[in-house]
Amino acid sequence: MTITVPDTLSAMRDILRAPTADRAELLRSMLEPVRPMYRYAPGEVDPVDMHLRSAGFPLDRDEERCLDALETLAAADALGRMRRALDDGLAALTAAVPDLTVPDITVLFVLGDPADAVFMGPSLGVTGFGGIPGSIMITLWPFPENVARLEATAVHELHHNVRFGPGGVVWDPMTVAVGDHVVSEGLADAFARELYGDGLGRTRIGVPHLHDDAVFTKVVSGLDVTGMENFTSWVLGDTIAENVGGVPVGLPTGAGYSAGNRLADAYLAATGRTAAQAVRADSAKVVATALDHLGRPWSG
Repeated sequence: MTITVPDTLSAMRDILRAPTADRAELLRSMLEPVRPMYRYAPGEVDPVDMHLRSAGFPLDRDEERCLDALETLAAADALGRMRRALDDGLAALTAAVPDLTVPDITVLFVLGDPADAVFMGPSLGVTGFGGIPGSIMITLWPFPENVARLEATAVHELHHNVRFGPGGVVWDPMTVAVGDHVVSEGLADAFARELYGDGLGRTRIGVPHLHDDAVFTKVVSGLDVTGMENFTSWVLGDTIAENVGGVPVGLPTGAGYSAGNRLADAYLAATGRTAAQAVRADSAKVVATALDHLGRPWSG
């Protein structure tokens, strides 16, 4: 298998320097390699519209600010670092699970929208999507903390992609629960931490409430909730959920990540496995083992 990281920095420069009327089609061409990630969406998805609704860089404003951000990323060798990290991550996963089947993966790195208040604020300038096998999308603004975490961000999404890949965990929209999402985030963070340490490996939005027992207890109470429309509230928190039309449940930003880290750590401690070895561990077993290890009951 191969991991491809297209030169989106050059493509985005060309888009932002092109006449405004030409930018949408240039962007559509840049996004084409990851069109398969929308294959489960109902109806026809316009990648450009999805980009703009997902805090991707704008096509009609902030050109100089965005071009400056691209220069920051180029100076940091963002794409080269991510390519090397993905190769290292794949090597770690296949060493841990020798019979692992991994599809070819395209990783698209996209600049975020500096005027999107939720993206730049609560989301801390970075989002990632790696749950659809074969495609990874990372949207980022080059805050120093995000530039420092480029490798960790890439391998976190790689862990998702392999977890839900051929022969792996099945993400069934009819039965998938909050616990499946929370566990996947915790294991992906644990994998990034195995490669890059706790300081860089944890997803930033999950750090503030990592040791908050009330938040952990609240997330655990919702692990059995099904319906993907509920996941944003339980995993990302009320503020981000409300921004996309979700119903708040009383959780701070990143609650599911903080709880997922605690569940993953407890599971790995109880079993002696690594996050690489546990890339396809059953979510319900992870939760049950973790909560037993922590001395907490669960009815799931």
